[in-house]
Amino acid sequence: MSAARCFDLIAFDWDGTLFDSTALIARCIQNAVLDVGGTMPSDQAASYVIGLGWTEALTHVAPDVPRERYPELGARYLHHYALRQHDISLFGGVLEMLQALKTRQHLLTVATGKSRPGLNEALQAASLKGIFDGSRTADETQGKPHPLMLHELMAEFDVRPERVLMIGDTTHDLQMALNAGCPRVGVSYGAHEPEAFHALSPLYVAHSVRDLHDWLLVNG
Repeated sequence: MSAARCFDLIAFDWDGTLFDSTALIARCIQNAVLDVGGTMPSDQAASYVIGLGWTEALTHVAPDVPRERYPELGARYLHHYALRQHDISLFGGVLEMLQALKTRQHLLTVATGKSRPGLNEALQAASLKGIFDGSRTADETQGKPHPLMLHELMAEFDVRPERVLMIGDTTHDLQMALNAGCPRVGVSYGAHEPEAFHALSPLYVAHSVRDLHDWLLVNG
């Protein structure tokens, strides 16, 4: 491993960090809850649960929907998302940033609250299939903020916690990193307000992909 790097493995959240999908996801959650007769959550509430595992998210965002209706709610969410998923894309500059990190021989991974089929479809749509060395999704391990996603990635690539950097747009991402003993960086252009990051001691809060790219080239 190169001594010039501070981190050997960089784990990215997906939605709201690399992919400009936060607003769409929030709207789809709201519409799905309405479809099954629940009270529509606020924009803030719907955005807050992005990144959590599906069941945990629903207990927060749809408390008046019975658990036996969660499968129906999930189906309605997927229906609404499928109608608009091709309207969203990577944030500008993401591909260039990832390629620059690959050139420096960082291991690049994804740690996401999406399902495995959802992530695979998103990677293919974004022409990023093959750029990541590994990934973990909420349906194949513990959801955020439990640290198991990062523990599994560290074990897979034999990287110590202090050499792993987690980057995300929610407190769930940063709390997961804190729980795993890993350094962390927040981005302010996603689902959560950056003021909420301070208690989780991020190394940095980036306000754009360009800002994140520049910081990583010096500090990553």
